[in-house]
Amino acid sequence: MPEAYIIDAVRTAVGKRGGGFAQSHPADMAAHVIKTVVGRNEFDPADIDDVILGCLDNIGAQAGDIARTAALAAGLPESVPGVTIDRQCGSAQQAVSFAAQAVMSGTSDLIVAGGVQKMSQFPILSAFQAGEPFGSTDPWTGCEGWQARYGAQEISQFRGAEMMAEHWNLSRETNEAWAFQSHQRALHAIEAGHFTREISEFAGISVDEGPRADTSLEKMAQLKTLTEGGRLTAAVASQISDGAASLLIASEAAVERYGFKPRARVHHISVRGADPVMMLSAPIPATQHALERAGLSNDDIDAVEINEAFAPVVLAWLAEIGADPAKVNPNGGAIALGHPIGATGARLMVSLLHELERTGGRYGLQTMCEGGGQANVTIIERL
Repeated sequence: MPEAYIIDAVRTAVGKRGGGFAQSHPADMAAHVIKTVVGRNEFDPADIDDVILGCLDNIGAQAGDIARTAALAAGLPESVPGVTIDRQCGSAQQAVSFAAQAVMSGTSDLIVAGGVQKMSQFPILSAFQAGEPFGSTDPWTGCEGWQARYGAQEISQFRGAEMMAEHWNLSRETNEAWAFQSHQRALHAIEAGHFTREISEFAGISVDEGPRADTSLEKMAQLKTLTEGGRLTAAVASQISDGAASLLIASEAAVERYGFKPRARVHHISVRGADPVMMLSAPIPATQHALERAGLSNDDIDAVEINEAFAPVVLAWLAEIGADPAKVNPNGGAIALGHPIGATGARLMVSLLHELERTGGRYGLQTMCEGGGQANVTIIERL
């Protein structure tokens, strides 16, 4: 089977809600990382077969196929198309997967893939809050087929996270310990310069804005739980954020034509579904499926990026997969760094690649929970 190679990867810093990117147009954010990843590699931009970006809540400034808008804003030739996809929090990871599949199928040679999200302007589910004919702010109310199958019960990421904490018996203290570690790891990574190579300054911001040096377990313990009698607080949830990231994906033919030096190859891509009510548990069966299909074990994986939508997502995954916690989100996760939902899948991939290069690791695995009870898994091999 033909190979799909990662030639380059870059991201903006992750801005906090109302922070450094609050006045920036999301298409400009995406255009910046597209322009960067194209501009520092020598090839004819007219040869780009597609620009594939993840983004959800596509209203306002994020509407109108923002991938196409961003490609044009980046100065790419008008002949280069763009497509925006929505697999919820995994949208940008799916964008990379679609790019790799197109290259591996032989139908494309050069694709820019990534994602963008400006949650300062469009918080999650903004599209429904902007105007819902069924009188609700969620996408399930009024759907007869859904309610016939799952009833009228609450469907939300918050309930799903609480269900996971209860199912795996993850105490409030355990979840907060992981959240605190996420901040500490992220702060250390920033101080040590681990993110310097992967971030391209935009709007004067070159450092992730989310990590909190002043947080503590004592402060976390004082917060109110998200639900009455629950185990989780805002401290163990991902932050509302802004950001963009992109990767240049190339075929063997493009590598030879342009003399590219690939940084990694896509070793495995897959996506699986699980319980849509618990919603956030799909990374567990998806990872098991991916490792089996790839013929790899935990011992073969040198670094893992699993999105910290909530602490129970990672802790339950660790309990079932049995991976070494030291290899999982080694530079902190979304609890500290933030989660610009349509961009995070690419942000994690960018960080995973750079971590493998920094440590000399061979295989990196990325997975994340997604709305509807889904999870993407990508395994890359550093070259």
